[in-house]
Amino acid sequence: MFYRRTGYPEEDEIVLCTITNIQYHSVFAKLDDFDKSGMIHISEISPGRIRNIRDYVTEGKKIICKVLHIDLEKGHIDLSLRRATEVQKRLKNEQIKQEQKAEKIVESLAQQLKKPAEALYKEIAPILLKDYLYLFEAFVDVVEHDVSLEQIGLPKDLAELLTKLIHEKIKPKTVHITGEANVQSYAENGLELVQKTLIEALKASPSLTIRYAGGGKYKFLIVAPEYKQAEKVLEQTNALFIQKLAKEGSYEFKRKDT
Repeated sequence: MFYRRTGYPEEDEIVLCTITNIQYHSVFAKLDDFDKSGMIHISEISPGRIRNIRDYVTEGKKIICKVLHIDLEKGHIDLSLRRATEVQKRLKNEQIKQEQKAEKIVESLAQQLKKPAEALYKEIAPILLKDYLYLFEAFVDVVEHDVSLEQIGLPKDLAELLTKLIHEKIKPKTVHITGEANVQSYAENGLELVQKTLIEALKASPSLTIRYAGGGKYKFLIVAPEYKQAEKVLEQTNALFIQKLAKEGSYEFKRKDT
């Protein structure tokens, strides 16, 4: 990866490291995001007694650690392997994958422009990383909030080309709510009433899809950027059907989230 940060990490921060040297009672590792090295005491490798430290770590291995303490005067960084939880490790790995995806987008643009990828990254990254911790965060803002890379500081031509690639490679985050509705009307014009209600629900909520499943049952799918919005659509749709069928009919919705 091209990604690098200046300065020091924060205490309690979760960092990706590469083991460089193993001693009898300690391990030295390079912090991949920083031009810095840290030390992991044997007691911070794993809970319990460790007879042979090499049973747990090897030179060159990538590990995810928690920053315990930083001595700015001496430039020492104390790390812990055992204090990084599984959840923190998964989140860090996902963060790494996302940034790798962002760098792949930059590499694709470099191929278009017939430039070295690292050179183009150094042209783009310092501008975007003034406002974002990672490139991927900036790219997501472009997709989900129409953030202008030109306004952030990239040259117009470069911003337009990069924005186009970002939209091709990164899709907006969505959440889904699915379920099955049992719709019954006992009125003389019951079928017409149900059909009009279905059409009204679809017009009111573009994020709603309805498919007939037979026997008065309908499959509902709601796709939205966040659960709060999806829940609101579901609430409004349920209220509409209940209102329309209150006198001569019934409505029951069984939900299944995906």
